[in-house]
Amino acid sequence: MPGNGAAHVEVDRLCVVGRQADAAPVEILNELSFSVARGEVLALIGESGSGKTTAALSLMGYARPGCTITSGRVRLGETDVLSLSHGQLAGLRGRRVSYVAQSAAASFNPAQRIITQVTEPAVIHGIMSRTEAEAKARALFAGLTLPDPGHIGERFPHQVSGGQLQRLMAAMALITEPELVILDEPTTALDVTTQIEVLRAFRNVVRQLKTTAIYVSHDLAVVAQMADRVVVLRGGVVQETAPIQRILTAAEHPYTRSLLAAVSPSAKAGSVPAVVDESKAPLLKVEGLTAGYGGNNASGLPRLPALKDISFSISQGSVLGVIGESGSGKSTLARVLAGLLPAARGTMKLNGKELRPRLEDRSREELRSIQIVFQMADVALNPARTIEAILARPLKFYHGLRGRAATRRVQQLLDMVRLSPQLAIRYPDELSGGQKQRVNLARALAADPSLILCDEVTSALDTVVAAAVLELLADLRRELGVAMMFISHDLSTVRAICDQVIVLYKGVCVEARPRAALDTPPWHPYMKVLLESVPELRTDWLDGVGALPSDGRTVVEATPSAAQ
Repeated sequence: MPGNGAAHVEVDRLCVVGRQADAAPVEILNELSFSVARGEVLALIGESGSGKTTAALSLMGYARPGCTITSGRVRLGETDVLSLSHGQLAGLRGRRVSYVAQSAAASFNPAQRIITQVTEPAVIHGIMSRTEAEAKARALFAGLTLPDPGHIGERFPHQVSGGQLQRLMAAMALITEPELVILDEPTTALDVTTQIEVLRAFRNVVRQLKTTAIYVSHDLAVVAQMADRVVVLRGGVVQETAPIQRILTAAEHPYTRSLLAAVSPSAKAGSVPAVVDESKAPLLKVEGLTAGYGGNNASGLPRLPALKDISFSISQGSVLGVIGESGSGKSTLARVLAGLLPAARGTMKLNGKELRPRLEDRSREELRSIQIVFQMADVALNPARTIEAILARPLKFYHGLRGRAATRRVQQLLDMVRLSPQLAIRYPDELSGGQKQRVNLARALAADPSLILCDEVTSALDTVVAAAVLELLADLRRELGVAMMFISHDLSTVRAICDQVIVLYKGVCVEARPRAALDTPPWHPYMKVLLESVPELRTDWLDGVGALPSDGRTVVEATPSAAQ
C-alpha cells in the first residue's frame, strides 16, 4: 500500500503536442495532473490514443518522435525532471526510473546472453561490479519465479518463452533498485495462463522492494490485481481518479463505466443469432490433420510437429472458436487451412471437394473462398499504399473490378466495416489500431469469401476497441452469412462470438464443445486451467487463483477429448 507524506512523483498541468503528416498540431495531453505516493502503484488506464503511454514516458523526460512537451512540470522526489540536460536525463533513465515495455522480444539483443543484458544498467551506472550485478540478477530471477534462476541468464533471448522474457525484462528494470518503475502493458501480448504468472511475479517483487510504480494498461481486470489507485485518461484528459476498489464498485464517469463493461465481451454473446443449418453438409470438413515444421522424417511426419490428428467441421454461417496458449498450434492451423503451410497428413474438404494443401495448387475460386485476417494489421497492410489501393487489389484479382466500379465497392466495404469513406485516401500509418484492423477485415471481405480465418484479431487492441470489433464480426456474420474460424488465447473473447469451440494443447485437440457447454463439467484439466485463468473485476482474484503450470511444464499429457 502507498506510504504517507508528500508525493514521490508529481505531474502538474503537463501538455504534450504531436504533429500529423500534414503538420497540423494534435494535443496528446491537455494539462494532465496526478501524483503518486512513495511505494504506491498507480494505474494509468484508457483506450488506444488516450495518452497513457505518453504520460508515462514523460516521467523520464521523454517524448516520442513527432511529439513535444510544451508545458507543465514533472517532479521525481526533489528533481524537476523536465529541467534536466540530456546528460542528466541519461543518468536518470535506467537508474532512478526504469521502464518495462510491452514487447520484451523487441527489447532484448538476440546476439547477447540474457545475464549480460540484465546486468548492463547496473554496470553502466557504476552501481556495482559485474560480479555483484550478476549475483543481484540471480536473486531477482528467483524473486520473479523464473525456472533455474542460477543458470537461465546464460541463455539467449530466443531460448526462453515469452512469459519468461517478460519477467527477465522486469529484472533488468529492477536491478538498479530504481525509485520508480513504469510497467507499460507488460502482459497484453501474453496468453491468459502466462499472464497470471507474470502478474503475480511483478506484484510480489514490487511489494517486496516497496517500489513506486506506474502501471499502464487498457484492461481494468488486470489493473485490479496490481494497482492501489487509478487515473482514467481519454483524449489526454483525466476523466476520473480514485482508489481501485471505488473504480470497480462505484465508478462515476460514463467512460470509466464503458471500460468496465468492455472487460466482459461475453455479455454480448446472446446477441449472436443462431443461423446455422446443421442439416446441410459442412462448409469445411477437416480430418486427421497433422502438420509442423523442419521438413518430414522417414515416416512422413514433421520433425517439429505443431498439430497432431486434428479433426473438426465448420458449417456455413457458423463461427468456430480455436483457443489455446502460445505454442498450442492455433496459428499453424490457420496457416494450413489457408494453404500457407502444407499438411503432412489428413484431409480438408471445402463444400465437399478436396482442398489442395499448397497455396500454389489451389484454384482462384478456392483462394477466394478462404481468406485470412492476421493479428498484426501494422504488418499486414502495405504502408506505401492508400487504403483504397489496398482494398482495390483483391477486387481486381478476384472479381475483375476496376475504375469507378472498384471505387464504389471500396466505399461499400468501408461502410461495411463501419469506417468513413473519407479514409480511402489515407495511408495505414494515419489510422488507429482499431481502424487498421477493420481495413484488414475489409480486405478479406473484398474477396466475398465463404470462410474467414481470424487469427488473434483483437489481441493487440484495447478492450473498448476489441469489443467493437467483436460486435462488428457478429454483425457481418448475421448480414453476410459468412463462416469464421476465430483464433484466440482469451476464452472470454471466444465465448462472445463462437458457436463451437475446440481447445488445442501442445498441438492436440483436448476439448470440442458447443459454446453453451463451456461451463459444464467435466473438463479436460487444461480446459479447467483456461477457465480459471480469465481475470475477474475484483482486487482479490489473483490471490484466489491456484498455482498454474509454469512455462515449460506440462499440465497433463495431451490426449484427445472424447468430444472430438
